[in-house]
Amino acid sequence: MSRKPVAFDPHMIELMVHQGIPHCRELGVRVVEVGAARTVLMLPFQERLIGNPEFGILAGGAVTTLVDTVCGMAVQVALGKLLPIATLDLRIDYLRPSEPRQDVHAMAECYKLTRQIAFVRSTAWNEDEAKPIANCVATFMIGSSDKAVLPPAAEQEAGRAVKGARPR
Repeated sequence: MSRKPVAFDPHMIELMVHQGIPHCRELGVRVVEVGAARTVLMLPFQERLIGNPEFGILAGGAVTTLVDTVCGMAVQVALGKLLPIATLDLRIDYLRPSEPRQDVHAMAECYKLTRQIAFVRSTAWNEDEAKPIANCVATFMIGSSDKAVLPPAAEQEAGRAVKGARPR
């Protein structure tokens, strides 16, 4: 990464995933790990998310949501604060189907930050991180809006202002 990682409160990622991204809350996405080098989220298996009923495999769209979200959260961690971001490019290579009736984990790392763009790579897997189901590379625009990143109630819960100001 081009900058030294900044300490980041994992609670902020929890707030972002559960209150700032209603789709993730609805899907039940869980925060597993937040660190300077990587962020890991998990999508628990749910019958309603099956894309292939014959084999019990999660729909690709649910996996895409998980991967896009973990990439975005890795950007927030690398920035060291919550800022509005937008996915510019998300390329996912599906290497194999998800294992039937299994949770999906996704890890992402932001390996390069510029003033306006963040570069991220990610991997998704079921039980064994060494056996990926998908690889991803993504780019995000930093400071994509003047709007607050979290809803007002989440900002209050965080105990400090995390309004979406543009980076300097």
